[in-house]
Amino acid sequence: MIQVFKPFFGEEEVDAVREVLESGWAGLGPKTAQFEKEFSEYIGVDYTIGVNSATSALDLALKLLEVGHGDEVLVPTMTFVSTGHVVAYNLATPIFVDCDPETMCIDLEDVARKITRRTKAIIPVHYGGRPVDIDALREVVGDIPIIEDAAHACGSVYKNKKVGSLADIGCFSFQAVKNLAMGDGGALTLNSPELADRAKRLRWLGIDKGTWDRTATDTSYWWEYQVDEVGLKCHLNDIAAAIGIVQLHKLDSMNARRNEVAARYTAAFAACESIKTPPPIPDDWYSSGHIYCIRVPDRNKLSVYLQDNGVATGVHYKPIHTYKCYGNRPVLPNAEAVFEQILSLPMYPSLTDDEVDTVINTVLGFYK
Repeated sequence: MIQVFKPFFGEEEVDAVREVLESGWAGLGPKTAQFEKEFSEYIGVDYTIGVNSATSALDLALKLLEVGHGDEVLVPTMTFVSTGHVVAYNLATPIFVDCDPETMCIDLEDVARKITRRTKAIIPVHYGGRPVDIDALREVVGDIPIIEDAAHACGSVYKNKKVGSLADIGCFSFQAVKNLAMGDGGALTLNSPELADRAKRLRWLGIDKGTWDRTATDTSYWWEYQVDEVGLKCHLNDIAAAIGIVQLHKLDSMNARRNEVAARYTAAFAACESIKTPPPIPDDWYSSGHIYCIRVPDRNKLSVYLQDNGVATGVHYKPIHTYKCYGNRPVLPNAEAVFEQILSLPMYPSLTDDEVDTVINTVLGFYK
């Protein structure tokens, strides 16, 4: 079976994990600090705060912006459920926004309709790795804080700037199937020293010093620390960070391979009227190529046919406003229509040319 996603791990990652295990320190420590420094340099920001998931990163971002009861946060419905859940975690109300039917990113016209005096933040998602038009979004939302959900977009570029450096706070995922994979992990990227310091405390129960900092740098009374506010326990660890350092060094080449696969898919399906492929992006933008999503009128039948012929697929995503936990749902016609058609094809760096040919030929075989 050709998988939908697969992490690209090799002996370098194995060696990096072995080094951490043999060091005797596997928690939040020097490897996490190294990853944060290198990731900040890669993205082009002053600070990276490593956490255990993008969900935690988004949760902390809302806490940093003092989002709470009575506030509203605009959230695209075409995304993973965690983007909506984090708003609920913070006792605010997620206001679901429709998607652009072409790009699958947030619909700017619907954003304008949904802004109220209670709107405290907006979380645009760079869907599939395609950057959101942040400049156009900023024109619509004014000075409302923007949190980039860059879970799909590690390495994506918007107008020659890395995604994650474009707004108030960026949030990344390093989960097992992401472009930069640690198994599980995430990060916030930002430029405010005050917010960065607070994020470091909040990820470690509100404690003002990490365990490594206390034991490695304090010369006396290393067990003493202060807790000024209640925080979470959602920090990154050095095992994951060590994998992340290796992954970061080969991220650009992995993303380039993803884009090669995407280009082959697009070229092969161009002559098939039943298949709608992703639209091109401007020259000074770049997609990480996390998801390759086609739109077809008979999605369910095609997905079963592909599964029966050794090709796994996925659907990204069921619009989150349709889930029971969010009660009375709004009508979001674009998302509801495209959900019935979207299908994600296999996409990962280790896909061989023969496997790509198999995917292409199997898809086209369905329409013969």
